[in-house]
Amino acid sequence: MTDTSACSGRPSLRALPLTSALRLSRPSDTWFKPALSVVVASAAPQLTLLAIGRLDLVMYTMAGSLCALYGHGLPYARRAGAVAGVVLGMAASLAVSLVTASLTGSTAVLIAVGALLAAAQKALCDATRIGPPGHVIFTFVSSAALFAPQRPEQIPGHLALTLGAGAFAWLVAVAPALVRREGPERRAVARALEAAAARAADPGPRTRDAAAAAVHAAWQCLLASGRPTLVRRSLERLVVHAEAAFAAPRPGGGNVDADRLRAWAALTRARGPVPTPPPAPGTADELYGIDAERAAGRAPEGRRAARRALLRRLGPGSPLLPVAVRTLAGCALAGYLCAALGVGRPYWAIVTAASLYQANITLSWNRALQRTLGNLLGVLVFAAALPVSRISPLALVCCCLFFGFAAEALITRNYWLGSVAVTPMALLILEFGGAHPAGELIGDRVLDTVLGAGVGFLAATLVTNRRAAGRVERALDALDRARADAERAGADPGAAPATRDRARRTLTASLVELREAGDTAAGEWWQRALPEQRLLAAERAGHRTLAATAQRRGPGGGTPPAAHAPSIGAE
Repeated sequence: MTDTSACSGRPSLRALPLTSALRLSRPSDTWFKPALSVVVASAAPQLTLLAIGRLDLVMYTMAGSLCALYGHGLPYARRAGAVAGVVLGMAASLAVSLVTASLTGSTAVLIAVGALLAAAQKALCDATRIGPPGHVIFTFVSSAALFAPQRPEQIPGHLALTLGAGAFAWLVAVAPALVRREGPERRAVARALEAAAARAADPGPRTRDAAAAAVHAAWQCLLASGRPTLVRRSLERLVVHAEAAFAAPRPGGGNVDADRLRAWAALTRARGPVPTPPPAPGTADELYGIDAERAAGRAPEGRRAARRALLRRLGPGSPLLPVAVRTLAGCALAGYLCAALGVGRPYWAIVTAASLYQANITLSWNRALQRTLGNLLGVLVFAAALPVSRISPLALVCCCLFFGFAAEALITRNYWLGSVAVTPMALLILEFGGAHPAGELIGDRVLDTVLGAGVGFLAATLVTNRRAAGRVERALDALDRARADAERAGADPGAAPATRDRARRTLTASLVELREAGDTAAGEWWQRALPEQRLLAAERAGHRTLAATAQRRGPGGGTPPAAHAPSIGAE
């Protein structure tokens, strides 16, 4: 496929940001959930080990406890399976590390296994889209275990500790369902309403794309939830209103629509009843197709299709594979360089390098800056906290729990700020096995951070990812097909409402995928120029089709009196 508007074969080299990578943002609206979850999931095992005098085993229980960080954006029906998968994946990674550590003491072999595990963990976390904290926790646990003394007969007991703590973390992750079973769905819908309100108040490409992504995420959350309830029915209707507001905004009604959507969002987030909106323009009371789509996803064929999609994301042509290769190369080089310089803990360099790799070079550069600054400040915090942690074993446990909470509380503001708390927590974990000289720990950590970040980013620049542009091409083709299907379903008076709704949701998903693919490719080096004009034209055409189909909803396909199609030149 070629594009006549922009198709240069020359590799591109883009400037890297500096101050914007370190700028603080607003905290996540759910920052306290992973923060509290990891504290609760860690406290019980650690206090139990404290009571029996075996704090030296904390590393193995912590591997399971850290699984409580995952899945907080998923509905509980999906979260239960996702966190269980995380626990099993963590145990499998740890098993590989423990077996390797028990069989060999060769630093070269241990670093090679650590780099291979980091690359596999990166690829699987990206392919499954498990979300933050992604592969970094897996790599932290498995790399540390590689360099811990281990005998074969100890492995079953250590894995049992991990699985036991992981089971408790699973309970912590899903327990809120007993109090507020639609909590994740309510938050996802509230975000969609807020994004649609921002779009209504300030129309433009930026707010349009943000609203499309939020509405798509809300639909995905509702589709992954459990059986239909009255609350979920109201949430589905609220998403229909959010979708109508961003797809086909009413001329002159921006502030009024924005205020109404914000009011609904506030009520949806609150603990009271979900607002029951009127039927959205052009729809009947019921929502067409969502039950059928949910059932299709849970059917055997739907599950097989999901597995095929996962395999495609990991297949030979996947844009994820170059990032996995970067992870492998960067982690291996960082580990070997630190080992050659005589650093006693090269796994810190492996973890530092692994933490850098994001979707493209620009984001990886941002993470390199953030990780370096955060770790350097974090060792100063560790130096101040170390005397307090050595007052008693209980003080050490409390310090680790505090920094675990602080890390999750701060990391959504910026990764470097969270790293200021992660670094002392990681260093204090070593204290469970016995006291270490503070100067040695600080010196090793600083050296590992600088070398790991430098070598890791160098690997990112040397391992090209020209498949990023190919992902844009595939996303453009998918959008063309989705737009044609939506136009055909909208123009057919005999089309079932379920077909129209499904085509519209597919079109929204295609628009979100195209924007994500374009943003990812725009931050990548060493690739052909992007077909920017075609990308912008395809987005405009897709949103015009989305607006038109949003106005022809319902059994009659009629256009509501309040709705007006945007002009061809809009935005």
